[in-house]
Amino acid sequence: MKFTKFEKARIIGARALQIAMGAPLLLKLTEKDLEAIRYNPIEISKMEFEKDIIPITIKRPMPKKVE
Repeated sequence: MKFTKFEKARIIGARALQIAMGAPLLLKLTEKDLEAIRYNPIEISKMEFEKDIIPITIKRPMPKKVE
C-alpha cells in the first residue's frame, strides 16, 4: 500500500514513540548497528517502515456513493 507523506510521518512517529517508551524492536539489529544510528528511535522506526514490519494500519475514509 502506498502511503502519503503525512501517513508515513504519523506511522514512523507513533512507532518511534513506542520504541522510546520501551517497546521491543521488530528488527534484529546488532549492537554495532544500534551504535551507528546512536540508538535513535526515529531511525529505528524508519528502518522498520522500510522493511514493512510495523504493525500499524491506516484507515482512509472513502466517499459514500450517492444513488
